Amino acid sequence: MNKNKFGILSMLLAVVVAFASCKPAVEGEETGSKILINEILMTNETNFQDDYGMHSAWVELFNKSYGSYNVAAHLLKYSDTPGDTAVYFIPKGDVLTLIQPRQHSLFWADGQPARGTFHVNFVFNPEKETWIGIYDSGNKLLNEVVVPAGILQADQSYARIQDGGNEWEVRGAGTDKFVTPSTNNLTLDKNVKMEKFQTQDSIGVGMAISAMAVVFSGLLLLYIIFRTIGKVSAWNAQRTAAKTKGLNEEETKEAMAKGSTPGEVFAAIAMAMHEMQEDVHDVEDTILTIHQTERRYSPWSSKIYSLREMPKK
Repeated sequence: MNKNKFGILSMLLAVVVAFASCKPAVEGEETGSKILINEILMTNETNFQDDYGMHSAWVELFNKSYGSYNVAAHLLKYSDTPGDTAVYFIPKGDVLTLIQPRQHSLFWADGQPARGTFHVNFVFNPEKETWIGIYDSGNKLLNEVVVPAGILQADQSYARIQDGGNEWEVRGAGTDKFVTPSTNNLTLDKNVKMEKFQTQDSIGVGMAISAMAVVFSGLLLLYIIFRTIGKVSAWNAQRTAAKTKGLNEEETKEAMAKGSTPGEVFAAIAMAMHEMQEDVHDVEDTILTIHQTERRYSPWSSKIYSLREMPKK
């Protein structure tokens, strides 16, 4: 009984710890969702125009995954008053709702949903604190953001510093921070690592050594792998052949040990045994003397061998 009580108490404690560790998503915090709210512009006077040539507020979504993501049947929700939330159902059947990997999609907050799939049924009020969230078809919150009241002027956006990042900033207030609808929030116009490497290794010696080290290391690794595979395959083949012949463990080891001896050794042993048993010996009393012949010409280039013999009269 005491054990049961202890088990129930442990389970309750685990549940309490689990609930305590859970917390609602806050602005800028990663939720693991593939689709994120990336940039918001509330007052559009001279900024990007929609497909009707109108300057409307917009919300930019970003697909942070490396696979396509379809936002059809998702919900865009907006609220600037507690208890009053506008909901826009993204229609199905539009091929443009399929957002490509690491790409963006723009929704116009003009309150004119009859104009098309990407025109929502609400408008923004920059003077109020604004909450925007995106939900999947099962009404599960994927991402949300709160835009503080009065933080944005005309043609200014509230955007992530980097696409899919956690930090936000106001864009459009200066020449160094541009509003970027349907494009990357952070544009990299140089390769910092390449420039640093070029400074440290201007003539490329380090690059050459690194490349050669990688190549030779790979070749050495391949040599070790293939040599090991060859030995293992030969050992397995010998063991399988020995078992096929019905040899026991000791006989198998002996056969495998014999198989590792070169064939030339067995040939030499067999020849020696044959000579011993058949009383065959080399002739040892014969003396072979080689005398060097001096010639004034080189036999291989001598012309006498190429001349025809004169006929006798």
